[in-house]
Amino acid sequence: MSKVATRFAPSPTGPLHIGGVRTALFNWLFSKSQGGKFYLRIEDTDKERSKDEYKEQIIHSLKWIGIEHDGEEYIQSKKIKDHIDIVNELLKNGNAYKCYCSNEEIEEQKKRSKQKKIPYIYNRKWRDKKESDAPENVKPVIRFKSKIEGTTKLKDLVQGDVEIENNTIEDFVILRNDGTPTYNLSASVDDHQMKMTHIIRGDDHKINTFKQIQIYEAMKWELPSFAHIPLIHTIEGKKLSKRDKASTLDDYSKIGIMPDALRNYLLRLGWSYKDKEIFSLEESIEHFGLEGIGKSPSKLDISRILSMNEHYIKNINENDLFNQFYKYCELFKGGIKSDKKDKIKKSLSFLKNKAKTLEDIFNNSRYLILDEVNFDKDDLKLIDEKAKNIINEFKLELSKINVINKNSIEPIINNLIKKKETNFKGVGQPLRIVLTGSKFGPGIYDIIISLGKFEVEKRLSKII
Repeated sequence: MSKVATRFAPSPTGPLHIGGVRTALFNWLFSKSQGGKFYLRIEDTDKERSKDEYKEQIIHSLKWIGIEHDGEEYIQSKKIKDHIDIVNELLKNGNAYKCYCSNEEIEEQKKRSKQKKIPYIYNRKWRDKKESDAPENVKPVIRFKSKIEGTTKLKDLVQGDVEIENNTIEDFVILRNDGTPTYNLSASVDDHQMKMTHIIRGDDHKINTFKQIQIYEAMKWELPSFAHIPLIHTIEGKKLSKRDKASTLDDYSKIGIMPDALRNYLLRLGWSYKDKEIFSLEESIEHFGLEGIGKSPSKLDISRILSMNEHYIKNINENDLFNQFYKYCELFKGGIKSDKKDKIKKSLSFLKNKAKTLEDIFNNSRYLILDEVNFDKDDLKLIDEKAKNIINEFKLELSKINVINKNSIEPIINNLIKKKETNFKGVGQPLRIVLTGSKFGPGIYDIIISLGKFEVEKRLSKII
């Protein structure tokens, strides 16, 4: 058998969907695990809806999550002549025919099927008619002459054997009357010309596979192997669509989900290897196999994505984490000034505490990143006279020490707790609000140490 070759074939008619990303990932991992090639085919024959911006977004999204395709992108619209050549061959060898039915006739057939509550199948009116019967000045569509008798069995590498009655597949259109080929024809020709050995895609393509098998057989081409992956559903069990929130990669990168974490989550969404949960890129390639894919739909669970991301935040090398955080801030938060970089780098060990996303780290580090403290109005109301008094006394004691660390600050806070007959929160909360703008955030010792004596005194003076 020839070297394994797979492809991912999105249409650039909208942003790349999370289900598409998982399909691309499974194709890419399967090829890499077999020492094969993975190709990207852009199916851009829908001229009205296809846009270059979506094509760029697809390529960028795949790169972001770590999927690199081999060779140049294969652009389907550049191959239309090859597709039409195959249509003409199918006409010549008797596996296709011209159909002159009007739109009104087709609509009438569909209406009758609906009334009888049976699936619509074209009535094959022009299948055996002579060319001399053709009406004048009517541009025909070209239909594939599907098998009428017997059954076709698909040996699906995920679903197992799937068999259907051939007469349930209509004589489907392969060339429209405007001269453009249809999806099933173009996909079959492209897959053959690209020498695809495995077609791995969503199980909503199963009926297309049976149509494409017939084209392959009619052309006497070697059939690839097929694998149909169950679709991704929402947590409520509905099919995930592009309209759903959190359905594209951009939705995840904006809230600070890291590519490795999302890739690991998508890998485990409908695929398993023993009871292992966390996979490095190398382990993913080493262990991936189609036999690990389940037969039931998977549910997209944002809480599991956040949990996976939190695991990566906690365990990733801190230099790598800072680099990813820095890039995230550049893209979505207006960037980090160069004089703030060192402070944040040194403080990451506590800024990442309880953070599930890079956005959480940003929120924890706002007080370091921004020059001006932005106060939460409700939290500011907590700074009453007693709180102001505590802040003033803390500032006074702070001015007496030269080195700021936990050992030098702790006695000041403990004395204030005692003197003001309060607790740790009674002292820590007003200080945190004044220094960061919010009662939520890192521990008070971490905040003071990371800001440094000069900045702490400056911020305390403002409120006093």
